[in-house]
Amino acid sequence: MKQGSSSRKVNEQAREVIASALLFDISDPRLSLVTITGCEVSFDRSVCNVYYTASSSEYESVAAAFEGAKGRIRSLMAKRLSWRVAPELRFILDASVDEAERIESALLREAKRSGGSVD
Repeated sequence: MKQGSSSRKVNEQAREVIASALLFDISDPRLSLVTITGCEVSFDRSVCNVYYTASSSEYESVAAAFEGAKGRIRSLMAKRLSWRVAPELRFILDASVDEAERIESALLREAKRSGGSVD
């Protein structure tokens, strides 16, 4: 879906507020090493898909922590943003980092196998 400058701005506002809330307002230790990689807010601002990365060993505990903190984060968003509606939050694991690591390790194995230099 093509994004205009206003929707990019809305997405970035949501990402900044959620990242700030995780950093300063949410005290759950399971969310301490989570990175918010992006947000997609629906056109009517009723839904916000929040993409995050975490250590692969902590996927389940982080998902449970987000489920528990969802209401608090939504409340903080409502206070900090001048939107008419506080969006429903959907937390989605961003697998792009894992995919990049998998590709990098495959390339390194291939380089070692073929005797090429590993840079």
